[in-house]
Amino acid sequence: MVKIDRNTIKISVIGGNRCSTEVFKTAYEVGKAIAKNNAILVCGGLTGVMEAACKGAKEAGGTTIGIIPGDDENSANKYVDIVIPTGLGYARNVLVVKTGHCVIAVNGSFGTLSEIAYALSFGIPVIGLETWKLEPYCVVVEEENRQKIIPAKTPEEAARIAIQKAKEVLGIPF
Repeated sequence: MVKIDRNTIKISVIGGNRCSTEVFKTAYEVGKAIAKNNAILVCGGLTGVMEAACKGAKEAGGTTIGIIPGDDENSANKYVDIVIPTGLGYARNVLVVKTGHCVIAVNGSFGTLSEIAYALSFGIPVIGLETWKLEPYCVVVEEENRQKIIPAKTPEEAARIAIQKAKEVLGIPF
C-alpha cells in the first residue's frame, strides 16, 4: 500500500469495459507500472480495461480507487480497494479524470473518448496507448496552447510519462 498525502501521485486509467485479451494484457501492465512507481491508480472501477489495470496494480502491491457509475459498491471489480459509488452514470467520467493528476487512455470506445475530451478540456495530460487519435479533428487557433494525446508505445513508457507529467502538475522535482 502507498502512503497517501497531498503529494501522492494519482494516475487515472481509462478504457473500455470490454476489451480483447491483448488490450487486457496492456492495461494489466499499465496498472503494474503505476503501482511500481508508488502512484495510486484511479479508474471507473468496472470490468475490461479498468479491471485489468486494477489487477496489475494490486499484484504489484499498489492501491486502487474505483469511481463507479452506480450506487452498488458490489458492482466494482474485485481489485478495487476504495469504491466510490456516484449514482451519476456516465457523468462520473468527469470525476474519474479530475481525480488523477494525469490520465492514461488504453484503447476504448465513446466513453473513453468523452473522458479524453474532459481531461484535455481541463488541461490534464493524457497519455495514449492504442486509443483515439484526435489530430485530424482538432481545430487549432493557437498551436502553442493545443492540448493533445501524448502517444506511448509500451505500458512502461505510458506510466513513466504519466508519472513525470503528474510530478510537473504537483510541482515535485524529478
